[in-house]
Amino acid sequence: MVPGAAVVRGWVAPAVRRVRREVQWRRAGDLRLSRGPLDGHEHAVAEHATPLVRDLAGLDPVLQRGKAVNLGLAAARLDGLLVRPGQTLSFWKHVGAPTRRRGFRDGLVLDHGRLSRGVGGGMCQATNLLYWMTLHTPLTVTERWRHSYDVFPDAGRTQPFGSGATCAWPVLDLQVRNGTTATFRLDLRVTATHLEGRWTADAPVPWTYELYEAHHVITHDAPGVFLRHNVVRRRVRDADGVEVGDELVAANQALLMYQPFLEAGR
Repeated sequence: MVPGAAVVRGWVAPAVRRVRREVQWRRAGDLRLSRGPLDGHEHAVAEHATPLVRDLAGLDPVLQRGKAVNLGLAAARLDGLLVRPGQTLSFWKHVGAPTRRRGFRDGLVLDHGRLSRGVGGGMCQATNLLYWMTLHTPLTVTERWRHSYDVFPDAGRTQPFGSGATCAWPVLDLQVRNGTTATFRLDLRVTATHLEGRWTADAPVPWTYELYEAHHVITHDAPGVFLRHNVVRRRVRDADGVEVGDELVAANQALLMYQPFLEAGR
C-alpha cells in the first residue's frame, strides 16, 4: 500500500458518503413530504415519550440543556409531516444540518463509546424514539444504524437492549417507508421534561405489535473486552388479539464500556 493511502482514504470516504446521501435526497421523489393537520388523521397508532434529563454520573447538565434545545429544533422540523402511501420519511433530510448558525447548541455526543460534546449533540434520542414508535406500526424501517457501544448499565431500562437507532449527519440516517394504503402523520414535540412522539393515521390499523428480546448473552472476548449480543423480535396480533406473525427486527452487537455483572445464563 502506498504510504499515507489509508489516511487519504479515511478522509475521502466520508465526503463520498455525504455526496451519495445528497444525491439520494435530490433524486428520490418519494422523500418529498408535506405537512398536514391532525384533522383527518385522528386514529392513534403508536406513541412514546422519553425524559430529557438522565440522572447519571458524568453527564454535564449544560450539555443536557443543549440537547433539549437541539431536540426542540428537530421536533419543529418533523412535527406534522404526512407520510402518504409509497412515501419515505428521512430524518436528516427534514431536520437539516445541525449547525450553530441554525441555533443548535453543544450537546452530548458519543464518539466511539466515549462521552464528548458537539454541536447538535443528543439527536440520537429523537431517532431512538422514532424508531421505537415505528416498530409499533405497519410502517417499514428501510434504513437504521445500530449503536456499536453499550455505554450505560441497564438501570431503569424499560425497552429491550438494541431497540434504538443512532444517527450522524448526514450519513447515518433513519428512514421509514409507508407501504400501506393509509396516510400516517408524525407528531413530535419537546415539553419541559420529555420528548414526546406519536404516529396517527387516516384509517384504523388492524394490528398491534409487541417487541421482545429473544436472545441475550454477554461474551468475554479478551481481557477487559466484553461484547453484548441480542436478538429483538416483534409479535403481530390482529384486532381480536390473535397472533398472526412473529418477525425478526434486529440482531445487535455492542462493545460494553462498563464492567458487566455476569449473571448465570447472561
